[in-house]
Amino acid sequence: MLTILNYFFAVAIIFLERRNVISTWAWLMVLLFLPGVGFIIYLLVGKTFNGRRLKAMTDETREEFNAVSRQQTEQIEQGVMHYVDPTMEAYHDMMHMNLMSSRYSVLTQDNQVDIFTDGQSKFESLFEAIEKAELYIHLQYYIVRADVLGRQLISLLAKKAREGVEVRLLYDDVGSYGLRKSILKPLLEAGGEAAAFFPSRIRYLNLRLNYRNHRKVCVIDGKWGYIGGFNVGDEYLGLDPKLGCWRDTHLKLEGSAVKVLQAHFMMDWNRTSAPSISYEAKYFSEDMHPHGVGMQIVSSGPHSNRQQIKNAYIKMIHSAKRSICIQSPYFVPDESLLNALKMAALSGIDVKVMIPDRPDHFFVFWASRSYLGELLDNGVRCFLYEKGFLHAKTLVIDGKVASVGTANIDIRSFKLNFEINAFIYDTATATRLQQLFMNDLDHSVEVTIDSYRRRSYGSQIKESFARLLSPLL
Repeated sequence: MLTILNYFFAVAIIFLERRNVISTWAWLMVLLFLPGVGFIIYLLVGKTFNGRRLKAMTDETREEFNAVSRQQTEQIEQGVMHYVDPTMEAYHDMMHMNLMSSRYSVLTQDNQVDIFTDGQSKFESLFEAIEKAELYIHLQYYIVRADVLGRQLISLLAKKAREGVEVRLLYDDVGSYGLRKSILKPLLEAGGEAAAFFPSRIRYLNLRLNYRNHRKVCVIDGKWGYIGGFNVGDEYLGLDPKLGCWRDTHLKLEGSAVKVLQAHFMMDWNRTSAPSISYEAKYFSEDMHPHGVGMQIVSSGPHSNRQQIKNAYIKMIHSAKRSICIQSPYFVPDESLLNALKMAALSGIDVKVMIPDRPDHFFVFWASRSYLGELLDNGVRCFLYEKGFLHAKTLVIDGKVASVGTANIDIRSFKLNFEINAFIYDTATATRLQQLFMNDLDHSVEVTIDSYRRRSYGSQIKESFARLLSPLL
């Protein structure tokens, strides 16, 4: 019977689902070497979305964004687009690609950007903005813990709900598995709303386990927006003794980019079973900011086959003339991105990749290390961050353009998770992010070809095994 089931799922993988060849072979190995268990794993984390579900989850298109997107596309094509930072004209083709990939990736150039690298300052800023809220608070996180910080946030949200402020909290059902209704009760009783993304219909069994909403988006009164890597939990304050200091990158935005974040929050909220939010003017502030940082908010997910964020990463890498700085907690690139990095290094560009020295997920940790040798052989410099856990998802090119958001450099982020990133076209902001990377080098050890080749046989075996199954991570 197990043999028949294995054959059935093998046929389904090869002939019925549109997978790449590498992923197909990885799943065939799982089914072959884990008979019985393999098809259960496949049911939980291997099945792709069906066509009807994909169509139903296609991003909504709002005419106001469509009109701006069409106008900006034409201006770029005709060479008449005005850039607040004139040096950004060199990246017009990347802006054009993002606009063509998603109507919501409009270019806004009136933004102010504040950068946070530690949880204490990020949550102090967020809580201060929540206290100032007068109209609404929209928060979305992959993880909301039922710990001290999580309860503190829910208590504050409940307080604002009692004051008459609209409060909505969106969390991922799997990422926030410990967030019980009893924890949310104060918020719900105060009139606030909470919704889980892709909740399990059967307790402890979620057939959409593989497709998670990894986004972290906050919008308050349409004036302030937050995007980046921090979730809600005590470990993000550096209080986990195993992980220690938590190094992340998060942005606070003011300006028109906040309206784009709001649209993305509303789309994700309206995909849940909670009462839908209508696209009313009150949710889209017309406040303009004079600082003039240009950016595009780009999202991607399993409901789209374009892999918008990965493509934007690769476009950035190909645009590099001098330097590339990458930070990612999980580094499991596909061939296209890996080749882009190798080509850049072989072209004489200074390519630096930084990953954590300590793991929070061992299997991904060993898979990440397996790629370092290939990079080193092609001239890429690799670093292991030793001062706690590195969770930043940052890419900086030439100190001119940068990306900060939720997407890791891994196949899961590119294909399976719902992700969102800010692509920033501003020399001053990119230079600040590049300097933060340089500061992190003081707390990192460089991996050389010699040191990599001297690693133990045990490490090599773990890396090879993890690399073999990396398409499934």
